[in-house]
Amino acid sequence: MLKKGGKKKLKKCLKDIAMILVGSFLFAAAVNMFVIPLEFGEGGVTGLSIIFYYMFEIAPWLTNLVLNAILLLVGYKYLDKKTTIYTVVAVASNSLFLHLTTTWVVNVHELIIGSIFAGIIIGIGIGLVLRAGGTTAGSAILGRIANKYLDWNVSYAILFFDLIVVFASYFIIGAEKLMFTIVMLYVATKVMDFVIEGLNTKKAVTIISSCKDDIAEEINHTLDRGVTILNGRGHYSKESKEILYAVIQKQELMRLKKIIKKIDRDAFVVVHDVRDVFGEGFVNI
Repeated sequence: MLKKGGKKKLKKCLKDIAMILVGSFLFAAAVNMFVIPLEFGEGGVTGLSIIFYYMFEIAPWLTNLVLNAILLLVGYKYLDKKTTIYTVVAVASNSLFLHLTTTWVVNVHELIIGSIFAGIIIGIGIGLVLRAGGTTAGSAILGRIANKYLDWNVSYAILFFDLIVVFASYFIIGAEKLMFTIVMLYVATKVMDFVIEGLNTKKAVTIISSCKDDIAEEINHTLDRGVTILNGRGHYSKESKEILYAVIQKQELMRLKKIIKKIDRDAFVVVHDVRDVFGEGFVNI
Protein backbone atom coordinates (compact mmCIF):
# COMPACT_ATOMS: atom_id res chain seq x y z
CA MET A 1 0.00 0.00 0.00
CA LEU A 2 1.11 3.55 -0.73
CA LYS A 3 2.02 5.75 2.20
CA LYS A 4 0.30 9.10 2.71
CA GLY A 5 3.07 10.97 0.87
CA GLY A 6 2.95 8.48 -1.99
CA LYS A 7 -0.82 8.79 -2.32
CA LYS A 8 -0.53 12.56 -2.36
CA LYS A 9 2.09 12.45 -5.12
CA LEU A 10 0.04 9.96 -7.16
CA LYS A 11 -3.06 12.12 -6.80
CA LYS A 12 -1.08 15.19 -7.91
CA CYS A 13 0.37 13.26 -10.86
CA LEU A 14 -3.06 12.07 -12.03
CA LYS A 15 -4.44 15.59 -11.68
CA ASP A 16 -1.56 16.98 -13.75
CA ILE A 17 -2.05 14.37 -16.50
CA ALA A 18 -5.79 15.09 -16.60
CA MET A 19 -5.01 18.80 -16.96
CA ILE A 20 -2.56 18.05 -19.78
CA LEU A 21 -5.15 15.94 -21.62
CA VAL A 22 -7.79 18.68 -21.35
CA GLY A 23 -5.29 21.32 -22.46
CA SER A 24 -4.12 19.25 -25.44
CA PHE A 25 -7.71 18.63 -26.48
CA LEU A 26 -8.58 22.36 -26.38
CA PHE A 27 -5.49 23.28 -28.36
CA ALA A 28 -6.12 20.64 -31.03
CA ALA A 29 -9.83 21.52 -31.27
CA ALA A 30 -9.03 25.23 -31.75
CA VAL A 31 -6.61 24.44 -34.57
CA ASN A 32 -9.18 22.34 -36.44
CA MET A 33 -12.21 24.54 -35.65
CA PHE A 34 -10.70 27.95 -36.38
CA VAL A 35 -7.07 28.08 -37.51
CA ILE A 36 -7.14 25.76 -40.53
CA PRO A 37 -10.66 26.68 -41.83
CA LEU A 38 -9.79 30.40 -41.66
CA GLU A 39 -6.38 29.70 -43.22
CA PHE A 40 -4.46 31.28 -40.35
CA GLY A 41 -0.92 30.39 -39.42
CA GLU A 42 0.32 29.19 -36.06
CA GLY A 43 3.56 29.18 -34.14
CA GLY A 44 6.09 26.50 -33.41
CA VAL A 45 5.81 22.96 -34.67
CA THR A 46 2.04 23.20 -35.08
CA GLY A 47 2.59 26.21 -37.35
CA LEU A 48 5.04 24.21 -39.45
CA SER A 49 2.55 21.34 -39.58
CA ILE A 50 -0.14 23.71 -40.86
CA ILE A 51 2.22 25.14 -43.50
CA PHE A 52 2.97 21.61 -44.71
CA TYR A 53 -0.78 20.94 -44.78
CA TYR A 54 -1.44 24.03 -46.92
CA MET A 55 1.41 23.18 -49.28
CA PHE A 56 1.37 19.38 -49.49
CA GLU A 57 -1.89 18.35 -47.72
CA ILE A 58 0.03 16.28 -45.19
CA ALA A 59 -2.13 15.61 -42.12
CA PRO A 60 -1.11 18.09 -39.36
CA TRP A 61 -1.30 15.44 -36.63
CA LEU A 62 1.32 13.32 -38.39
CA THR A 63 3.76 16.16 -39.03
CA ASN A 64 3.21 17.43 -35.49
CA LEU A 65 4.02 14.01 -34.02
CA VAL A 66 7.17 13.46 -36.10
CA LEU A 67 8.67 16.94 -35.66
CA ASN A 68 7.92 17.05 -31.93
CA ALA A 69 9.46 13.61 -31.44
CA ILE A 70 12.66 14.89 -33.08
CA LEU A 71 12.66 18.02 -30.89
CA LEU A 72 12.10 15.92 -27.78
CA LEU A 73 15.09 13.74 -28.61
CA VAL A 74 17.23 16.86 -29.02
CA GLY A 75 15.85 18.92 -26.14
CA TYR A 76 14.96 16.40 -23.41
CA LYS A 77 18.25 17.06 -21.60
CA TYR A 78 17.11 20.63 -20.94
CA LEU A 79 13.98 19.40 -19.14
CA ASP A 80 13.72 17.52 -15.88
CA LYS A 81 12.40 13.96 -15.84
CA LYS A 82 8.88 14.92 -14.76
CA THR A 83 8.56 17.63 -17.43
CA THR A 84 9.86 15.25 -20.09
CA ILE A 85 7.27 12.58 -19.20
CA TYR A 86 4.47 15.14 -19.14
CA THR A 87 5.64 16.54 -22.48
CA VAL A 88 5.54 13.08 -24.07
CA VAL A 89 1.95 12.74 -22.82
CA ALA A 90 1.10 16.20 -24.19
CA VAL A 91 2.65 15.54 -27.63
CA ALA A 92 0.98 12.14 -28.01
CA SER A 93 -2.44 13.37 -26.86
CA ASN A 94 -2.21 16.56 -28.93
CA SER A 95 -1.45 14.60 -32.08
CA LEU A 96 -4.29 12.17 -31.27
CA PHE A 97 -6.78 14.98 -30.71
CA LEU A 98 -5.63 16.76 -33.89
CA HIS A 99 -6.58 13.57 -35.72
CA LEU A 100 -9.89 13.00 -33.89
CA THR A 101 -11.13 16.59 -34.33
CA THR A 102 -10.21 16.91 -38.01
CA THR A 103 -13.85 17.33 -39.05
CA TRP A 104 -14.68 19.89 -36.36
CA VAL A 105 -15.25 23.18 -38.13
CA VAL A 106 -16.91 26.37 -36.89
CA ASN A 107 -18.24 28.55 -39.68
CA VAL A 108 -17.01 32.03 -38.83
CA HIS A 109 -17.39 34.83 -41.37
CA GLU A 110 -15.65 37.55 -39.37
CA LEU A 111 -11.92 36.84 -39.26
CA ILE A 112 -11.37 39.00 -36.19
CA ILE A 113 -13.96 37.01 -34.22
CA GLY A 114 -12.31 33.77 -35.29
CA SER A 115 -8.84 34.99 -34.34
CA ILE A 116 -9.99 36.12 -30.88
CA PHE A 117 -11.85 32.92 -30.02
CA ALA A 118 -9.05 30.76 -31.44
CA GLY A 119 -6.57 32.70 -29.29
CA ILE A 120 -8.68 32.26 -26.16
CA ILE A 121 -9.07 28.49 -26.59
CA ILE A 122 -5.43 27.99 -27.59
CA GLY A 123 -4.27 30.09 -24.65
CA ILE A 124 -6.36 28.08 -22.18
CA GLY A 125 -5.16 24.80 -23.70
CA ILE A 126 -1.43 25.57 -23.66
CA GLY A 127 -1.76 27.33 -20.31
CA LEU A 128 -3.22 24.20 -18.71
CA VAL A 129 -0.42 22.04 -20.11
CA LEU A 130 2.28 24.43 -18.86
CA ARG A 131 0.57 24.88 -15.49
CA ALA A 132 0.61 21.11 -15.00
CA GLY A 133 4.37 21.12 -15.55
CA GLY A 134 4.48 19.85 -19.12
CA THR A 135 5.04 21.49 -22.49
CA THR A 136 3.53 21.07 -25.94
CA ALA A 137 7.11 20.53 -27.18
CA GLY A 138 8.18 22.64 -30.16
CA SER A 139 8.50 26.29 -29.16
CA ALA A 140 7.29 25.40 -25.66
CA ILE A 141 10.52 23.45 -25.11
CA LEU A 142 12.48 26.47 -26.30
CA GLY A 143 10.35 28.66 -24.03
CA ARG A 144 11.13 26.46 -21.02
CA ILE A 145 14.84 26.55 -21.86
CA ALA A 146 14.74 30.35 -22.18
CA ASN A 147 12.92 30.58 -18.84
CA LYS A 148 15.42 28.28 -17.13
CA TYR A 149 18.61 29.84 -18.43
CA LEU A 150 17.64 33.40 -19.43
CA ASP A 151 14.82 33.96 -16.88
CA TRP A 152 12.42 34.92 -19.69
CA ASN A 153 8.69 34.83 -19.02
CA VAL A 154 7.56 31.45 -20.43
CA SER A 155 4.53 32.87 -22.25
CA TYR A 156 6.47 35.62 -23.98
CA ALA A 157 9.39 33.35 -24.81
CA ILE A 158 6.95 31.02 -26.57
CA LEU A 159 5.44 34.02 -28.39
CA PHE A 160 8.91 35.05 -29.59
CA PHE A 161 9.72 31.63 -31.06
CA ASP A 162 6.20 31.27 -32.45
CA LEU A 163 6.46 34.57 -34.33
CA ILE A 164 9.53 33.33 -36.18
CA VAL A 165 7.43 30.52 -37.68
CA VAL A 166 4.43 32.80 -38.15
CA PHE A 167 6.35 35.32 -40.22
CA ALA A 168 7.66 32.47 -42.36
CA SER A 169 4.03 31.57 -43.14
CA TYR A 170 3.55 34.97 -44.77
CA PHE A 171 4.59 33.48 -48.11
CA ILE A 172 1.77 30.90 -47.84
CA ILE A 173 -1.14 32.75 -46.21
CA GLY A 174 -0.49 36.35 -47.25
CA ALA A 175 -0.29 39.63 -45.31
CA GLU A 176 -3.93 39.89 -44.13
CA LYS A 177 -4.11 36.38 -42.66
CA LEU A 178 -0.68 36.91 -41.12
CA MET A 179 -1.96 39.98 -39.25
CA PHE A 180 -4.97 38.07 -37.94
CA THR A 181 -2.64 35.25 -36.88
CA ILE A 182 -0.57 37.72 -34.85
CA VAL A 183 -3.75 38.96 -33.15
CA MET A 184 -4.66 35.36 -32.36
CA LEU A 185 -1.24 34.64 -30.88
CA TYR A 186 -1.28 37.82 -28.80
CA VAL A 187 -4.68 36.89 -27.33
CA ALA A 188 -3.42 33.34 -26.70
CA THR A 189 -0.35 34.68 -24.89
CA LYS A 190 -2.37 36.93 -22.57
CA VAL A 191 -4.83 34.12 -21.78
CA MET A 192 -1.98 31.65 -21.29
CA ASP A 193 -0.26 34.07 -18.92
CA PHE A 194 -3.47 34.37 -16.90
CA VAL A 195 -3.97 30.60 -16.72
CA ILE A 196 -0.37 29.98 -15.61
CA GLU A 197 -0.02 32.80 -13.09
CA GLY A 198 -3.39 34.34 -12.36
CA LEU A 199 -5.99 31.59 -12.30
CA ASN A 200 -5.49 30.91 -8.59
CA THR A 201 -4.60 34.17 -6.92
CA LYS A 202 -2.52 33.85 -3.79
CA LYS A 203 -2.44 35.65 -0.46
CA ALA A 204 0.50 36.09 1.89
CA VAL A 205 -0.57 36.34 5.53
CA THR A 206 1.44 37.76 8.43
CA ILE A 207 0.14 36.85 11.91
CA ILE A 208 1.27 38.22 15.27
CA SER A 209 -0.27 36.27 18.14
CA SER A 210 0.51 35.01 21.63
CA CYS A 211 -0.94 31.65 20.49
CA LYS A 212 1.34 31.32 17.49
CA ASP A 213 2.13 27.62 17.99
CA ASP A 214 -1.56 26.65 18.11
CA ILE A 215 -2.36 28.73 15.01
CA ALA A 216 0.62 27.32 13.07
CA GLU A 217 -0.36 23.76 14.00
CA GLU A 218 -3.96 24.33 12.88
CA ILE A 219 -2.83 25.86 9.56
CA ASN A 220 -0.60 22.83 8.94
CA HIS A 221 -3.37 20.39 9.83
CA THR A 222 -6.45 22.07 8.35
CA LEU A 223 -5.09 23.90 5.29
CA ASP A 224 -2.08 21.64 4.66
CA ARG A 225 0.08 24.77 4.26
CA GLY A 226 3.55 25.41 5.59
CA VAL A 227 4.15 28.22 8.07
CA THR A 228 7.39 30.16 8.49
CA ILE A 229 8.30 31.73 11.84
CA LEU A 230 10.08 35.09 11.61
CA ASN A 231 11.80 36.87 14.48
CA GLY A 232 10.73 40.44 15.20
CA ARG A 233 10.76 43.07 17.93
CA GLY A 234 8.13 45.61 18.93
CA HIS A 235 9.47 49.17 18.65
CA TYR A 236 7.39 50.53 21.53
CA SER A 237 7.45 47.54 23.87
CA LYS A 238 11.00 46.49 22.93
CA GLU A 239 9.77 42.90 23.31
CA SER A 240 10.93 40.13 20.98
CA LYS A 241 8.13 38.49 19.03
CA GLU A 242 7.80 35.49 16.74
CA ILE A 243 5.73 36.24 13.65
CA LEU A 244 3.93 33.66 11.52
CA TYR A 245 4.12 33.95 7.73
CA ALA A 246 2.10 31.76 5.37
CA VAL A 247 1.08 31.80 1.70
CA ILE A 248 -2.36 30.43 0.83
CA GLN A 249 -4.84 30.34 -2.04
CA LYS A 250 -7.37 33.16 -2.13
CA GLN A 251 -10.26 30.77 -1.49
CA GLU A 252 -8.54 29.54 1.69
CA LEU A 253 -8.52 33.00 3.29
CA MET A 254 -11.95 32.69 4.95
CA ARG A 255 -10.98 29.36 6.50
CA LEU A 256 -7.76 30.89 7.81
CA LYS A 257 -9.66 33.79 9.38
CA LYS A 258 -11.93 31.32 11.16
CA ILE A 259 -8.90 29.43 12.48
CA ILE A 260 -7.31 32.60 13.85
CA LYS A 261 -10.60 33.87 15.29
CA LYS A 262 -11.23 30.56 17.07
CA ILE A 263 -7.75 30.49 18.66
CA ASP A 264 -6.92 34.14 19.29
CA ARG A 265 -9.42 36.97 18.69
CA ASP A 266 -6.72 39.51 19.61
CA ALA A 267 -4.28 38.38 16.91
CA PHE A 268 -2.87 41.02 14.56
CA VAL A 269 -3.21 39.87 10.94
CA VAL A 270 -1.96 41.46 7.72
CA VAL A 271 -3.02 40.04 4.32
CA HIS A 272 -0.96 40.81 1.19
CA ASP A 273 -1.77 40.18 -2.47
CA VAL A 274 0.83 37.94 -4.12
CA ARG A 275 1.36 37.77 -7.86
CA ASP A 276 3.73 34.79 -8.24
CA VAL A 277 4.41 31.87 -5.92
CA PHE A 278 6.73 29.04 -6.93
CA GLY A 279 7.36 25.86 -4.99
CA GLU A 280 5.59 22.92 -3.39
CA GLY A 281 1.83 23.31 -3.36
CA PHE A 282 1.90 26.04 -6.04
CA VAL A 283 3.54 26.40 -9.47
CA ASN A 284 6.85 24.62 -10.15
CA ILE A 285 9.84 26.86 -10.77
